[in-house]
Amino acid sequence: MAFMKHVGKHGDRKVCILFRQVPGEDHMCLCIYPEVLPAHWQDSIQRALESEVAQQSEELADALHRSFLPDGRPVLETLHQERMIKKLRTSDVIVTPTNEAKIRLDELNKMLNEMKQGEAAIKKMAENDASRGMVAPEVKRKAEAEYKATQSAKSDPAYVAPPALKAGQDGALSDRDIAANMLAQAKAMEQNARAMVAEAARMKKEAERMDPTVSARATAPVTETVKEPKRRTRGPNKPKILTADAAQ
Repeated sequence: MAFMKHVGKHGDRKVCILFRQVPGEDHMCLCIYPEVLPAHWQDSIQRALESEVAQQSEELADALHRSFLPDGRPVLETLHQERMIKKLRTSDVIVTPTNEAKIRLDELNKMLNEMKQGEAAIKKMAENDASRGMVAPEVKRKAEAEYKATQSAKSDPAYVAPPALKAGQDGALSDRDIAANMLAQAKAMEQNARAMVAEAARMKKEAERMDPTVSARATAPVTETVKEPKRRTRGPNKPKILTADAAQ
């Protein structure tokens, strides 16, 4: 007998396994009992089961979703509407891909899940090996500059982003390239500074219009000056005067 996925037994009854695991309930699965279905339904489901789509898919539901009954209704949707889909414990379902091969569905799910995790780990290791876990410095600098420019533009539409440093045709940076970039950045900074000063002046006027009692001077922080106490000093050449009592 040829290998056939998505088939098994629940007790003595044949089942077709639509979903090997229920989301959020890994110990449960969704199945149908094909023998209790109308004959013309059984034919449509059997054709879908034997199709290349079903045998290449992880879940039989993927193939039934695109298959139709003789009356034109989608197979999977009709099974759901007619309440033909049953939720069963994976430990109670025996998968029988051939007459000789048998395995409990919960054990099969565990094996397949471990294989998926292993494949994902191998793929991640390959990606890390390819990049060595590092990003090229020029790529990192470019990404950081683009990110800062984007964030600044979001917070202030009038913000002028400094130009990115561009290399020449040969891929090298000359002193002229670096100097030109520095000059362009300086001009952008000056323009942004003028915009900030203008915005500060606008905010001050707006505050005074809202409440005339508020002014920039009145709200300015007061800085107290602490005066140091004067020290009494005596000049180096000032003679010491002795009284008569002290002389005795």
